[in-house]
Amino acid sequence: MKLHLSKFGTTLSSRQSGREAYNAIRPMLMDLASDEKIEVDFEGVVTFSPSWGDEVLTNLKNEFKDRLVLLDSNNPSVKATLELLESIYK
Repeated sequence: MKLHLSKFGTTLSSRQSGREAYNAIRPMLMDLASDEKIEVDFEGVVTFSPSWGDEVLTNLKNEFKDRLVLLDSNNPSVKATLELLESIYK
């Protein structure tokens, strides 16, 4: 399954809106096959804040472990946030 984050907007910021996005995503994931990957696509996202990313990506990672795949992005905002989250959570 490919998860297009741009459907939540081009500016993904604030912990509250990230929490709301995660709550909207969860029902879509209930019918996934046990071996199906979740590909997170950042295309179209302009701003990606650490708080929004933490609410969505950390929860997805905790729930779906190795099935979560983050697609490459050249966006500096996305790269910086992913690096920060990785350094925090290892």
